[in-house]
Amino acid sequence: MGLSEALALVPKAEAQQSMKDFKSDQEVRWCPGCGDYAVLAAVQSFMPELGLARENVVFVSGIGCSSRFPYYMNTYGMHSIHGRAPAIATGLAASRRDLSVWVVTGDGDALSIGGNHLIHALRRNVNLKILLFNNRIYGLTKGQYSPTSEIGKITKSTPMGSLDAPFNPISLALGAEASFVARTIDSDRKHLQGVLRAAAAHQGTALVEIYQNCNIFNDGAFDTLKDRDTALEALIRLEHGQPIRFGAPFGEEQGGDGLGGKGVVRDPATGDLAVVDVATEGAERVLVHDAHAASPTNAFALSRLADADTLHHTPIGVLRDISRPVYDTDMAEQLEQAVVRQGKGDLASLLAGSDTWTVG
Repeated sequence: MGLSEALALVPKAEAQQSMKDFKSDQEVRWCPGCGDYAVLAAVQSFMPELGLARENVVFVSGIGCSSRFPYYMNTYGMHSIHGRAPAIATGLAASRRDLSVWVVTGDGDALSIGGNHLIHALRRNVNLKILLFNNRIYGLTKGQYSPTSEIGKITKSTPMGSLDAPFNPISLALGAEASFVARTIDSDRKHLQGVLRAAAAHQGTALVEIYQNCNIFNDGAFDTLKDRDTALEALIRLEHGQPIRFGAPFGEEQGGDGLGGKGVVRDPATGDLAVVDVATEGAERVLVHDAHAASPTNAFALSRLADADTLHHTPIGVLRDISRPVYDTDMAEQLEQAVVRQGKGDLASLLAGSDTWTVG
């Protein structure tokens, strides 16, 4: 599905736009070195590709460091209520199908107080693009553990270490029947923008988890995935239709094919996915990634590969991208059918109903 089909109802810009057009006049106020700067720049430089009129693009956020995002985008936007951004954005997307609606949230905002709103937006498949910044900490309130902090995390609110098992946002989204689920990293601009393109082209709710560094309260949380010496063996870059291979290349001098020497296979005994050496197990056993599979089974299993502490075997890219009915489209069709059958409604009569009476 192309961008033109996914955004068919949104008016196009009259003139060609640039990154500068999407920068607001507000001073960007995050801590120096925060990963949010990289995400903001990536989004601002990506938005012109959509070719949409800026007045028909909306960013809705909740509460948190990432939720300052709407101030810095030269579009319409709203810094809304803690955890309620998906609910507010749902109303906007459902009532104004001529808008491209984006939600910016964080691991605390989306997965703690906002957890219920997030899962219902995902299951309804509203036409939203949700960017979930995950830094595994509460940054705005100065460093308490969050719903994605690892067990044993020492923070101001857990001085002896967190006892809570963390959420896996990707697993959670898949369990909520999300039709598009992806993960990327703040510092990998090319990959981040590639995932944003796929999300924008999707009809329905697209959830993009972005690993984002908080250099003040949780610095280096994702260094394993960013450091050249470790990233090669830790990151699994998913590409639809390609074997799930990663790690140092398995060269021809070793009898290999030049692709990654590690591969993801299905364990015949348990049915789970496992990481193996391709040289030992054979390339034919390696799974081919299918982001469009009707069943979320493989996508969910991929989301469970990474170790929460070391982050080894972390998949990034689009895990799932399927087509299913879109809430706001179906709602619009229902309203059109109701008008055809019954004519235009009377809001006052609807609110009063037949169960009201006058006293006195």
